[in-house]
Amino acid sequence: MSRRIQKDIKKKKVRSYLNKDFESFKSDLLLYANTYFSDQISDFSDASVGSLFLEMAAYVGDVMSFYLDHQFNELDILTAVESKNIERLVRSSGVKIKGASPSFVDVDFYIEVPAEQVSINGVITSLPKNSVLPIIKKGTTVSSKSGIVFELTEDIDFSLKDENDSYVATYIASETNTEGEVTSLVGKASGQCTSGRTATESFSIPDRFEPFRKITLSSQNVSDVIVVRDSEGNDYYEVDSLTQDTVFSKVANFGSDSIEVTDSIQLIPAPYRFIIKSSRKTGLTTIGFGSGRADSLDNDIIPDPSEVALPMYGDKKTFSRVAIDPNALLGTRTLGVSPYNTNITVRYRAGGGISHNVGSGQIASISSLSTEFGSGVASVTAARIRASVQINNTSPAAGGEDPLTESELRTTALAFRNSQSRIVTRDDLIARVYSMPSNFGRAFRVGVRSNPNNPLASMISVISRNSSGYLTLSPDALKENIKIYINQFRLISDAIDIVDAQIINIAINYSIITDATSNKNLVLQRVNSSIKSYLKIENFQIDQPIVVSDLTNLILNTEGVVSLVDLNIENRTGIVDEREYAEATFDVISNLRNNILFPVEGAIFELKFPQDDIAGSTV
Repeated sequence: MSRRIQKDIKKKKVRSYLNKDFESFKSDLLLYANTYFSDQISDFSDASVGSLFLEMAAYVGDVMSFYLDHQFNELDILTAVESKNIERLVRSSGVKIKGASPSFVDVDFYIEVPAEQVSINGVITSLPKNSVLPIIKKGTTVSSKSGIVFELTEDIDFSLKDENDSYVATYIASETNTEGEVTSLVGKASGQCTSGRTATESFSIPDRFEPFRKITLSSQNVSDVIVVRDSEGNDYYEVDSLTQDTVFSKVANFGSDSIEVTDSIQLIPAPYRFIIKSSRKTGLTTIGFGSGRADSLDNDIIPDPSEVALPMYGDKKTFSRVAIDPNALLGTRTLGVSPYNTNITVRYRAGGGISHNVGSGQIASISSLSTEFGSGVASVTAARIRASVQINNTSPAAGGEDPLTESELRTTALAFRNSQSRIVTRDDLIARVYSMPSNFGRAFRVGVRSNPNNPLASMISVISRNSSGYLTLSPDALKENIKIYINQFRLISDAIDIVDAQIINIAINYSIITDATSNKNLVLQRVNSSIKSYLKIENFQIDQPIVVSDLTNLILNTEGVVSLVDLNIENRTGIVDEREYAEATFDVISNLRNNILFPVEGAIFELKFPQDDIAGSTV
C-alpha cells in the first residue's frame, strides 16, 4: 500500500464533536444550577441529593456525547471501527471485497506416444504418430504433496503445430527397437493451473416475483463465478453494477492470425445480469440479481404513464402532484432481470491463500484426468497413453494471498475512491493493481517508479510470496493479468512496464553491553524478538529503506541493555548453511546514506530466516 496514505491514516485521530466528557458536563450543570436555582438548592456536595441529580444528568450527557461522536466517526472510513461499517464504506468507494486469492503455476504434462518414421528433405526423422495425439482438457485436476488441488485452466493439445509446421510440444525419444528405430516418444507440454476447487450449486427459485433477489453460495473464499444459468437456458453475466447492460465476451478466433490472437472480444447485451458481494465476517459470497420481470418488454425509453400511475380508489377526489407508483418502475428491465419460477445453477471456483503457493517439484499427482482422442484411436492405445501421463512443476506456484486485512482495505478504498475509475497518480495505479479480482492472482507488494528510459512511462515492480511466507518472483500469468486489467483504466498516452521486484536478503549482527543484574541470554532473546518484529516482511514495501537509527533505538530501549557496541547489516546471497537466499548482491556501504539504508530501485528488503539471520553477542 502507499506509505503516504498509511501515514495519513495514522495521523488521523478520532474526532470529538461536542468535546465534552462527564466532568465538563457536571461542571456546566453545577454552574447553571448555582446561577438559576441557588435560592432553591445550595448543597451540591458529593453526598447530597443535588450532586446525585447533577451526576445523573452529566452521565446521560456523557453517554449521548459518546454515541454522537461514535456515529459520526463511523461515517468516515478513516475513523470507523465497526467491521460492518468499514465493509460498507469500502464497497461505497468502489472496491470489491474479496476473499483469499488462488495461486497460479505452470505445470508440465508428459505423455508417451507411438512414433513413426517420416522423411523430411530426404532425412528419416522420428515423429509422434499424429493421429493418436490427445488433448488434455481443461478441468483436469492435479494435487501437490501437501494436498493443495490445482485445476488446469486451458486445453493442452499435443498435436498443435506452429506456423513452421513444427509441434508446439517437445518430443524426445523414449524407446527404440533392435534395429535402432525409435518406437515411442515422450512429449512435453505446459499448461496453466490455478488452485482451488470447482463446485456447482443449484437453487430453486419459487413462483413469486421478488425484485433484487439474492442467493448465497455455501463455500467460503469464492474467487470466480464461472457460470450462472437458469433452467430455461438463460445465461446471467457478472457486472460491476446493475446499470451496466453490456459485457465483453471472449470468442474463439478462427482467422489466419489465430496463433498470435487465440480469442476475440465481442460486446454483447446483458439483460440477465448479476453483481457479487463477499462478506469479510462470514467469507461467503452473495449473488444479487436485478429488479425487472423476465416477461416484460421495455420497447419504450419512457414507460407508458398508464402503467405506472397510482389508481384512485373509493371516494378519493384529490391527489398530489406526483401520482406515480415507484414500485411499478422496478418492474422494468433497466436494472436487469430478477429470476422467478426457475432453477438457478451456479458453477464457481473457491479456495486460495498463501498456503497454496507450493514450491517447485511439489505438484506430482493427478487427481482427475480429462482427455480427448480422435475417433479412430483404439481404446487400448488411448488407455496406454492416459496411463503414461505424468506431471511436474519446475517453477513454484505464486499469486495466492490471504484476504486483505482491515488496514489494507482502508488504504485501498481511500486511494480507489480518489482515482474515480482511472489511473492518473501513482496511488491510483497501486490501488488498481491491489483491487484486481482475486481469481487472477494477487501481488503481495507493488511498487511504482518512473522509467529512466522513457519520461512518459512508469514501471510497476511486483513481488509475491510462497507458501512459507518467503518472497518469490511473481509468475508470468499474474503479470499478464495485471497488464490486461490495468490497461482499461490507464490514460491513452501512458505507458506502463511490469517487472519483477528484486529481493535483497539481509542479516543483522549486533553487540551489546547488558546490565550486570540481567540474564544475558534473556536480554539477547528480547532484542532478537524486537528486531524480528520490526523487520517483518508485512511491514515493508518495495523501495522502502531501513532507518538504522530505528534499529539502534529498538535495541537500546530493550530492558537490560546498557549500551550498543556494534550494529552491522549484511547482504545474504546464494546458499548459506543449506539455507537458500536470493541471488541479488547488494553493497550495504555504498547504499548507506545519513544512517539510512536505501535499496536499489525496484527492490525490497527481506529478513528471510530470523532465527539464523539475527546474531547478537554481549561484551
